[in-house]
Amino acid sequence: MLASTTTYNLGQERLTKQIAEAIEEAVNPKGVAVVLECTHMCMVMRGVQKVGSNTITSTMTGLFKSDSKVRKEFFTLGHHTP
Repeated sequence: MLASTTTYNLGQERLTKQIAEAIEEAVNPKGVAVVLECTHMCMVMRGVQKVGSNTITSTMTGLFKSDSKVRKEFFTLGHHTP
């Protein structure tokens, strides 16, 4: 796990993209894939009031974005469906 944080004004989609950008800047890889699974307290405590409600976002760059075979392998290894 690279990041564990509580965000208030930073949307999950934006946070997912910012993590990918930080990895790209730090190591200059051929591609980056980030999947973020979050429990939003607004979903648990109010609204639908459903414990265990998770939201999953993902972002891909480089080979993960351009090569469907690489992307499929990533999601298979991570047990998430694209």
